[in-house]
Amino acid sequence: MWRYLKSAFFVGVDVPGLGRVPVNAMAATAFGILGFAQPAFWLLGLAVEATVVPALAFNPRFQKVVEAQSLELSEGDAERKRRDLIKLLDPADQQRLRAVADKCEQVVDVYRTQQAESYIIDSNSQALKNLQWLYLKLLVARHHLLNPASDTEQSLEHKIKELESDLRDGEESESLRQSKAATLNILKKRQATMRKKQQTVEEIESDLTRIDNQVDLILENASVQGKPQTISTDIELASDLLGGSVFGEDESAITALEQTYSQRKAKTEREPA
Repeated sequence: MWRYLKSAFFVGVDVPGLGRVPVNAMAATAFGILGFAQPAFWLLGLAVEATVVPALAFNPRFQKVVEAQSLELSEGDAERKRRDLIKLLDPADQQRLRAVADKCEQVVDVYRTQQAESYIIDSNSQALKNLQWLYLKLLVARHHLLNPASDTEQSLEHKIKELESDLRDGEESESLRQSKAATLNILKKRQATMRKKQQTVEEIESDLTRIDNQVDLILENASVQGKPQTISTDIELASDLLGGSVFGEDESAITALEQTYSQRKAKTEREPA
């Protein structure tokens, strides 16, 4: 709760020419300064902040915004996490990713050469970055499927039975039961993924090949079309990257990057052209 109260106190609004202004903090400062001239302002400021800050902090929508912002990484942290994910891959997959990135850069260069309008270049560049991120996620998922952690299907089954037994006994506190239930759900997803590993690997390879061909098509179209066009990179995957724990211990990094990229995309879309 302290996190929500702190965020509510420092909540800001965008002011043209000034950037983001922390209105609550500034108001508290103003009441504090005025209070030296008239102590009544201290009581007034305390009453205002005691009303506004908790009301905002306990608002479910505001809490969701705070949680989303807490997952957003700085540009440097995001790039480091992305590079760490790339380092996991074997040299062939790293080369495959670089080839896609090079072709995407060629597409953007073609549009610049054609003197396309800036909004088309920016839109296409962002779409291609999204496509590269999806390609990296597929490669990381396949890496973990082909190089599994120490757990085997038998060890997962043993852990699942132990947790199910603990939950049946009902001797733990409610918070511990919820934690164990969440862990049990994750283990069952991992077990299901392990059982259909070969099928999932084949689906991922199909998705990778599809993206390879789509990038080739985008580059070809950009080269032969006389008028620059806004490109679409929406792809319906054959594999289900959200249907199981396919990212292993890198799932938290994937989630953080996913949230960060989504936040940045939303901010870009809100900015005037």
